[in-house]
Amino acid sequence: MINLSQLLGDIAALLIALSGLAVIIGVILIKRGDRVWHPRVMLTATGLAALFLVFYLLKWGLFGTTRFAGPEEWRGAYYALLISHTILAALNGPLVLWLIFNARKQRFSTHKAWARWTVPVWLYVAATGWIIGQILHNYGESAEGIGF
Repeated sequence: MINLSQLLGDIAALLIALSGLAVIIGVILIKRGDRVWHPRVMLTATGLAALFLVFYLLKWGLFGTTRFAGPEEWRGAYYALLISHTILAALNGPLVLWLIFNARKQRFSTHKAWARWTVPVWLYVAATGWIIGQILHNYGESAEGIGF
């Protein structure tokens, strides 16, 4: 029998990893001066990140949250990673929209200046999201009934 919660989580993890890979490819393309494929790849990265959010929220809405139940000595590091990931993930969406807006308006100097900050944030969020997913896959338990 298919575990829908696991399937949604696996799809979300794949989407965020592909989004990060697309960002790296997009950066390489613009460094090579490719102004045709760079925006296409970066919009693909944005679409993949948006799809990740859909699958993540669907999993969360259907099955609730998962809490860390791993080794106690990892707890501090796990929560430091989770908090930094969550804060930067919340900032990343508006940053990406700001980049797209400036690119569409052909304000490339502003776009480039903000991209220097946004790309590392995006890659950190993608990588830490995948890591957190793997940790919870191995050391997570349903947090149903835990009111927050």
